[in-house]
Amino acid sequence: MSGGFGYGGGEFRPRTHEASKFTTVKLTIAGEHFEILVNPDSALSYKQGRNVEPSAVIVADEVYSDARKGLRASSEKLKLHFGTDDHSKAALEVLKRGELNLTQEQRKKLTDEKRRAIIAAISKNFVDPRTLLPHPPLRIEQAMQEARVTVDPFQEPNEQMKTVVESLRTILPLKSEKIKLQVKVAAQYTGQAIGVLKSFGEIIKEDWLADGSLSAIVEIPAGGQPGLLDRLGSTTRGAAQVTVVK
Repeated sequence: MSGGFGYGGGEFRPRTHEASKFTTVKLTIAGEHFEILVNPDSALSYKQGRNVEPSAVIVADEVYSDARKGLRASSEKLKLHFGTDDHSKAALEVLKRGELNLTQEQRKKLTDEKRRAIIAAISKNFVDPRTLLPHPPLRIEQAMQEARVTVDPFQEPNEQMKTVVESLRTILPLKSEKIKLQVKVAAQYTGQAIGVLKSFGEIIKEDWLADGSLSAIVEIPAGGQPGLLDRLGSTTRGAAQVTVVK
């Protein structure tokens, strides 16, 4: 049995000062609740698919029906729903299949990261139809607040963007538009420039000239044009030539 735990009143109950350091992973099967105590940071890394050993995540090889009250799940219920009454094996299943209860700090950090990514994606892929320029990130953020947009800390930004955009349309004029740019790059910068172009959009035509320079046509979201110009400018030391293809 792991240290930092003790029995009290016939129940397996983590001591309060120790339990406050941990969070839980919860799994519900056929109306039955199962929980395990985990280390918050390593559990989050595990759930994000990083290479973390379960032994570094699970605090104790015990499965609870209510971890806060220290109520252990019965052997009968473990056997019924996990095919074993071994708490350590059942705990692994709860870890793999259950939902991590984020700490307040973790939830805020993940939500803020996802919000920034969504704002950047909207700024890159949508423009103001009146000016054909991207909205400033601060304006998008303010519109999200005004529309009371809820950001899911677990869902990928691109998966949330469609719903967010629909919520913003009554507040912020948004238009999804793509443009084609012809880009000419001198031979010494083509290797880096190709990577930049691919990161912003799709290269639909490449012409390699006799001197090793590149003339390419790339299709990108209209809102991504300022960012592409900045990246190409820094990559080629201002030597890239960019024109809009009508």
